[in-house]
Amino acid sequence: MKKFTTHQAKTQLSQLIKQAQAGEDIVVCKGDLPVVRLVALSRMEEPGRPKVGTITSEPIIYTDDAFAPLTDEELNEWGL
Repeated sequence: MKKFTTHQAKTQLSQLIKQAQAGEDIVVCKGDLPVVRLVALSRMEEPGRPKVGTITSEPIIYTDDAFAPLTDEELNEWGL
């Protein structure tokens, strides 16, 4: 059981919530007197980050003229 003062609980609330969701017993104390127990309603497991090199989306497909030079008219429109 981990004990925290009310000040510590206010400043570290998001971390304490994560610990409670991981199954830890969190108690908030006023001075030395335990007053509140932080209990997770459900255990949530955070999704891990994908490993390097894992494909996470569809590839981007470019048209054949995507990298073709601009025409003189297009250059004028861009002010170049």
